[in-house]
Amino acid sequence: MKLSYKNWIFLAALAMTGLVSCDTDFLDVTPPTEIPTDEVWKDGALAEGFVTGIYQGLQQGGFSEQMLASLTDEAVFTHTGRNINTVNEGSLSPSNLGWVDDTYGWGPMYTRIRAANQAIAALPTSTFTDQTLKDRLKGEAHFMRAYYYHQLVRYYGSVPLITKVYALNEDYSVPRNTFEECVKFIAADCDSAAALLKGKADQKGRASEVSALALKSRILLYAASDLHDVPTAKAKSALIAAYPNPEFVGYTAGDRKARWTAAQAAAKAALDLKAGYKLNLTAPVTAAQGKINYISMAMAGYSADKTLDASGGDDIIFGRYFTASQTSDGARQTGLNNGPNGYHNWAGNTPIGLLVDDYEMMDGTSFSWTNPTHKTNPYVNRDPRFYATVMYDGAPWKPRPSDAKDPANQIQTGSYDLLDEKGALFNRKGLDTRSSTIEDWNGSRTGYYMRKFIDPNPALYDNTDRQNIPWPFLRVTEVVFNYIEASIELGQDAVALEWLNKIRFRAGMPALKVSGSALRDAYRHEKRIEMAYEEQRYHDARRWMIAPTTLGRSLQFITVIGKFKAGKSMKEPYHYDPTVYDYTYTPTEDKSHENRTWVDKMYFRPFSRDEINRNAKLVQNPGYDK
Repeated sequence: MKLSYKNWIFLAALAMTGLVSCDTDFLDVTPPTEIPTDEVWKDGALAEGFVTGIYQGLQQGGFSEQMLASLTDEAVFTHTGRNINTVNEGSLSPSNLGWVDDTYGWGPMYTRIRAANQAIAALPTSTFTDQTLKDRLKGEAHFMRAYYYHQLVRYYGSVPLITKVYALNEDYSVPRNTFEECVKFIAADCDSAAALLKGKADQKGRASEVSALALKSRILLYAASDLHDVPTAKAKSALIAAYPNPEFVGYTAGDRKARWTAAQAAAKAALDLKAGYKLNLTAPVTAAQGKINYISMAMAGYSADKTLDASGGDDIIFGRYFTASQTSDGARQTGLNNGPNGYHNWAGNTPIGLLVDDYEMMDGTSFSWTNPTHKTNPYVNRDPRFYATVMYDGAPWKPRPSDAKDPANQIQTGSYDLLDEKGALFNRKGLDTRSSTIEDWNGSRTGYYMRKFIDPNPALYDNTDRQNIPWPFLRVTEVVFNYIEASIELGQDAVALEWLNKIRFRAGMPALKVSGSALRDAYRHEKRIEMAYEEQRYHDARRWMIAPTTLGRSLQFITVIGKFKAGKSMKEPYHYDPTVYDYTYTPTEDKSHENRTWVDKMYFRPFSRDEINRNAKLVQNPGYDK
């Protein structure tokens, strides 16, 4: 996806028009940057350009400045006034939608669906002769239509299924299809895409047979989940129980076991085509290798850091790729958006203690602040994925900018004793705090910073340089999780445990030995850790209906204080040193920045007031009519 739709059309137009002579009919010609619709489907390059344009609805993937992680118990967005609190505090309404990203917004999704419908309708009768190209483009159009509809369905519940291209002055009032109809439609589009793309050469950033099967496994897994099984959802939510149109949010009847079986089969079909990254291990790797494995996947082989494995990108099934020529693309400034302010970055989506505390100890036991050893050294001997995902006080990082005195290049989110030049004791706030001498307004509120997806290459300065890390819309590991979850719900514990331990072995974590409900809990925990910051938690917490006890929790920050040990001291510049300092770590709840709460209407997004006014047949989601 290295060429945008506009560029394709412009280049094709230049190729078609060539050199023209002076002619009195010049006023009647088509502008050279526009192509008549009927001409697009006569030329393979133009048709490919049109289909390429459909991909633009993917935007920056999940690399928006405001990430979906900050609508979950993974992170909080540092800066105020961005309408994220509207969602997290339960104030969402049809007239106040809060923050909506264009990767799932109602208008942007239907705009791209319309384009996909155009391509699907036109390609069978297109007159260019390359049948292989026709099939590939039609397969991609089916995949993209399925993808955009699946985005709408997992945020809004059922939606109107539009397969025609509307003309001007038609009646645009369309009722919602049922949830079951939407799932069937998306799955059928995935099947069509897989059949048309079978045997076609994979191209990075474009749909493939395996991406179609992976997407099918996701939507079928969601369809089998608690939120979309109406009897189960009603038992867990009085709001859904009172909703007069449950067919719009889930299955009102039918065989739920059959839905789990279909989800399992879809996941297995995808896994049979793509092996992923290091999922063939039979024992845990070392902690150091587990960290490298995890960072290598996050970087997908695009970092110049020579310590990483360039084959980490093998886990991506469908991604959004970026190039150095995309100078204005905000996705390439993930380090600037989220890195520490002591490096002149913006600390956007910072991890909260609720996520940090969920990383296990290396022996597989839970971390606990009530354990004296854990409380004294909370960042020692943790799951290797913790060190690959979170920057914490004392963590090593890149070289500091020249205006920061920190030769040790360590994250500083605490408050430390120091001696001045005259030997007088004073207290200094860390360079990466909101009391820093460097851009304090951009400091983390939580005491942590995001590391995952930020290129660790020490030569790359995030404030000014740009990274090219791809966003993983679909990766093999997610499909493995889909297979595990379906297997658990079908009572196939041994199969589920085998695959779950493959993921843990790659990360350097010991095998699990659990079954039944304990296995389900362990699976959900493992997915939370492995897929952090990948837009999974927002949906998982909802479809599992655990949001009231997870997403609704108050934010938890960490306070770090370093006091001199008896007889020890340090002068500027400060560096982390447990032989000099006694460090205390105090987790605290915070409601001043966001007073998070959960209300059941937040299981689904509302349809906007404007959309309801435009389409009188559109029935609102539960909890938004008042």
